[in-house]
Amino acid sequence: MTNEMAGATPAAPAENEAVLALQNVYLKDCSYEAPNGPRVDGNWNPQISLDLQTSSNALGTDLREVVLTVTVSAKLGETTIFLVEVKQAGLFLIRNLGEADLKRAVSTICPGVLFPYARSAVSQLVSQGGFPQFLLPPVNFEALYAANQQGQPQVTN
Repeated sequence: MTNEMAGATPAAPAENEAVLALQNVYLKDCSYEAPNGPRVDGNWNPQISLDLQTSSNALGTDLREVVLTVTVSAKLGETTIFLVEVKQAGLFLIRNLGEADLKRAVSTICPGVLFPYARSAVSQLVSQGGFPQFLLPPVNFEALYAANQQGQPQVTN
């Protein structure tokens, strides 16, 4: 299969054109706790709690670090089975976006890019802890952002 675009260099964006480009993805921090290990008495039907947080730091004029923090806890009754926290980060080149567009990009597009990496890290930590495979459900960051803008409580699971 040939690619006619192979070897072609992409056109440089115009100086005033909006730019949002991923530069790097990395695991910034992670934590895993299983107080009793995978020893679970009874049926494996834990109550799962999912919390998502996004933060952002400007690292220069056009470079921004966005961190998606995913916290998952599994409980049977009052007993914590496992607790996982993953801080998945990315460096994004962001240029020529107004304040509202920047806020929307940092709250929706950037976490949407980072979420599959965080999902994989959570799944791997839970599996390595001896528990059954665990996959986070898809997250609609646009809907979360819209609910947050309207002052509605955020429901993530």
